[in-house]
Amino acid sequence: MSNSTKRTLGRGLNAILASPETDITSKDISGNFVVGAVSEIPISLIETNPFQPRNEFEAVALEELANSIKEHGIIQPVTVRKIGNDKYQLISGGRRFKAAAMLNLETIPAYIRIANDEQMLEMALVENIHRKNLNPIEVAISYKRLIEECNLTQDELSQKIGKDRSTISNFLRLLNLPDLVQCALKEGKISIGHAKPLSSISDENEVIEYLRIILEKNLSVRDTEALIAGDKSKKTAKKHNSKPPQILPVRLANFRQSFATKTGLNAKIKISKNGKGSITIPFTSEKNMENLLKLFENE
Repeated sequence: MSNSTKRTLGRGLNAILASPETDITSKDISGNFVVGAVSEIPISLIETNPFQPRNEFEAVALEELANSIKEHGIIQPVTVRKIGNDKYQLISGGRRFKAAAMLNLETIPAYIRIANDEQMLEMALVENIHRKNLNPIEVAISYKRLIEECNLTQDELSQKIGKDRSTISNFLRLLNLPDLVQCALKEGKISIGHAKPLSSISDENEVIEYLRIILEKNLSVRDTEALIAGDKSKKTAKKHNSKPPQILPVRLANFRQSFATKTGLNAKIKISKNGKGSITIPFTSEKNMENLLKLFENE
């Protein structure tokens, strides 16, 4: 990959597609640049992009696009790369390509670009990220693929797509959530705002329980944050306030055990360092009380 191509990649998909350095339709036979050059390519010679992360398109939206193309034609050309004699591969414009095929159009306007497989994957993923109708999980998966398959750091990805590194990290954390929560995100039942505090909880069962509460009570993002933050505060306070169990002297410990054996009641014994204390005998029924009274009356 040339240095000029690397610099172009660093500016994102739009820079790649706008650069005459990667466009073989923008030059005439003599090598001079021809602004806005577009080729009409037979649809039968174009194959879909194997790296495209999203191949499903909503039927209604696709039909609307087809009707628009039928009336106005294809306003924005697709982008392809040449992979052989009279053979091309789609880089971007999958919806336009599919709509044109639905209308049985013979040709489609296209820019022809030069791109290797690594560039193809990066272009497809970056284009996918900028779609308006992606759900958060699809965006997160695209981020992950760019990092893993294009060997990028989160900082490099941040520069490529123009997003803060913290935004990328928050999306990637969504992929650690339980499947039920990810499905709720994909289906639009909860938002990223709901998912963010959930991603800070390590216990999967606890996360799923919070999801149930959010859906049942139709909690807002703010209510969800308050609920989880409040529960965490209670747990922290309980942890700090809880005292270790008191270790009783042997004689008192033996007495408590003997008393429980005779009466079936568990006496609570507290004793301080200066020797003061108390013995509390709880009973659970009137019969327990009668047995306890008889025991002391007999004494």
